[in-house]
Amino acid sequence: MSIKLPVSIAERLLEMQNGTRLPSSKLKHDTINTMLENGVLNIQNKGRSKAYIYIPDEQKLNLYINNHFGISNLFEYISGFQKENLTRAEAIAIASTSKLKSIRTFEGFLVNCYEPVKCTLNSTAFTVNPVPGCFTFIFDYKCFIPNSDITIVGIENPENFRYVDNQKSLFKNIKPLFVSRYPQNKDLLKWLQLIPNSYLHFGDFDFAGLNIYYNEYKKYLKNRAQFLVPADIEQLISTKGNRELYDNQQIQFIEGDVEEENILTLLCLIRKYKKGLEQEMFAS
Repeated sequence: MSIKLPVSIAERLLEMQNGTRLPSSKLKHDTINTMLENGVLNIQNKGRSKAYIYIPDEQKLNLYINNHFGISNLFEYISGFQKENLTRAEAIAIASTSKLKSIRTFEGFLVNCYEPVKCTLNSTAFTVNPVPGCFTFIFDYKCFIPNSDITIVGIENPENFRYVDNQKSLFKNIKPLFVSRYPQNKDLLKWLQLIPNSYLHFGDFDFAGLNIYYNEYKKYLKNRAQFLVPADIEQLISTKGNRELYDNQQIQFIEGDVEEENILTLLCLIRKYKKGLEQEMFAS
C-alpha cells in the first residue's frame, strides 16, 4: 500500500465524484495515469487538443483508493490535512497510517527553578519544583500560567539551564522561572506572547548571543524583554573573554533600532576589548 495519496489529487477526485469532468491538464500525475490504466478513471477526447477525465464508476473508485491508500472517505482524508491538531490516532482512522502528514507528538518546552514557582495549569494550582537531576516538561503550554510576580528567564545553553542553582547571585532581585531555548521550536515564543510576565534573556555575551536575543525574542516581546548583563561584566569580558568570539561573529540586527540600555552597554564592551564571553562560565 502506498503511504499516502497526494492531497491535491484527492481534492480533484472528490470534485469529480459528483459527475464533474476535469481537463486532463489539471490531472497530470503518476497516480492519475495508474488509475486510467486500471480503468478507475476514463478519459474523453473532445476535438484535437482537449481531453477530459471523469469517474465512470464511483464505487470502483472508492474500492481502489481504499485498497491502495487505506482511505475510506475522501472528504475526511482531505479534512485531515487541513486540521491543525490532527492526532496520529485520527490519521490512522482516515488513512490507515499515522504518517498521513507530519505530526508533532511532543509540543512544549522545559522549565526549571531553584525554589518552588507557583503557577496554574488548566485552571488548577500547580507548583514547578523539580528535584535535582530532572526538569519539568510543559506540554499543554497554552494553559500554563505562572503567577504575575514571576520573571521568565530564557537560557540559551543547556549547561546553564541544568545548573541554575549555581547562578542564584545573578537573579537576587527577581523570582525566576527558567525556560530552555532547547529543543528549539516556536512553542516557547508563542507561550511568552500569551502571558504578561516580564522576560529576561540569559545568553552568551557576544554578537551571536545578542543576535539570538534580538531576533528571536526582543522584536516580538518589545518592552517586556530585557537582556541580562551582570554588574561585573566588564571585568569578566576583559579577563575571561575570548577573542575568537569577536573575530568570527557579526551583528545580524540593525543597531540603530536598539534602545535597550543593556544591549548598548554590552556592545560597547565587546568592541572595547574585542572579546566575547560564553555564559557557561557562570554555571560552575
